[in-house]
Amino acid sequence: MLKSKSGILAVAALSLLLCGASSQADSPRKSKGEKQWVELFNGKDLAGWKMIGKGSFVVEDGALASRGGVGLGLLWYEARTFRDFVLQVEWKVGTECSNSGVFVRFPEKSEDPWYSVHNGYEIQIDDCDKRGLKNQTGSIYDFSPATARAAKPAGQWNLYEISVVGQRYTVILNGQKVNEFEGSRGLEGYIGLQSHDPVSKVWYRSVRVREIK
Repeated sequence: MLKSKSGILAVAALSLLLCGASSQADSPRKSKGEKQWVELFNGKDLAGWKMIGKGSFVVEDGALASRGGVGLGLLWYEARTFRDFVLQVEWKVGTECSNSGVFVRFPEKSEDPWYSVHNGYEIQIDDCDKRGLKNQTGSIYDFSPATARAAKPAGQWNLYEISVVGQRYTVILNGQKVNEFEGSRGLEGYIGLQSHDPVSKVWYRSVRVREIK
């Protein structure tokens, strides 16, 4: 039996509508209020970042490479502050004793890199510290020792996932939780990467943040 042209069009429209609904049902949905990842380093230049103190960072093969001076230096993301967030940073070191760190939540802009030490928190990178786990990789420097060694050998990339919610700081290194710390300093601030000394060579890439509402 022949169908009218209008009937055929109606059937076709209904089929498209049903396919669309099925596709939407099958696809994962982003939770309401969930934030997107924000890339702080574009892999090309230092846009949005500022260097203070000694030494420097250069872009090398798509990564931030430290060039340490005699004394502490800090490359920090000056475009904005962050409150509650998850920070993911990929990093590797030139030698086991290469020293660096990831700074979070120092509240004010300053030309003194020691300001971040005294007013924020440093998640340490240094597998050669002689004081046990107190200030080794994964520790909150001078506050909370790492509970395990989880860094890969020099020359291999590691992944830090640093969760900061209220005063709770959780550090996951290469999928293993190595620190959980209750802080007492400010609840919002900047993010920075340390240049420690001329001997320590450290590379950072894929520096990104997801805010927690």
